[in-house]
Amino acid sequence: MPRPKTHDDALRSRLLVRAGELLSAEGPGALSLRRLAADVNTSTTAVYSLFGGKPALLNALYEEAYRRFGERLAEVPLTDDPVEDLVQLGLGYRRGALAEPQFYLVMYSKSVPGFEPSAEVSTTSCVTFAALRERVLRALEAGLFEGEPTTEVAARLAVGVWGSVHGLLTLELNGTLPAALDVDAAYEGALRALTGGWRRR
Repeated sequence: MPRPKTHDDALRSRLLVRAGELLSAEGPGALSLRRLAADVNTSTTAVYSLFGGKPALLNALYEEAYRRFGERLAEVPLTDDPVEDLVQLGLGYRRGALAEPQFYLVMYSKSVPGFEPSAEVSTTSCVTFAALRERVLRALEAGLFEGEPTTEVAARLAVGVWGSVHGLLTLELNGTLPAALDVDAAYEGALRALTGGWRRR
């Protein structure tokens, strides 16, 4: 009878979640393979078996972060209203970040000085921006936004949306927004003001 597989996908997922928590909360000095294994109640042998070492673990962490975030954005449906779809994607962006902040903070910060994700992971990271750019392009093609319906124009506008939502999220995750602020209303209001300003007159 074969021995049960203990170094499985569930353990891999737990290790990645905990690695993200350690990096985002305590910085790169907190992420040792020994501590990670102890926190997840496994052995360093298991970590090496699943990832092959710390650089591969970090690469897998970035890949997992982008994969999960991309899946959450893909859940935001398309309708016949391109502008509202763009607003809803922005709201979905916030929901995804708040649901798994340990992954979001790893994605958009230089958590480990000197570490660069692989080319494959860097390509995966572009998927989240591509989803945003495509929704902006739909609004341009429908004549709802000022500007030529090209990917270049769509990319410029998409960066504006991205910068706005990322900036607000960073303030929120760092706890630096005013205590009395209705964050839900402020976030949605910023998205609607931004997209409203681009509407064709």
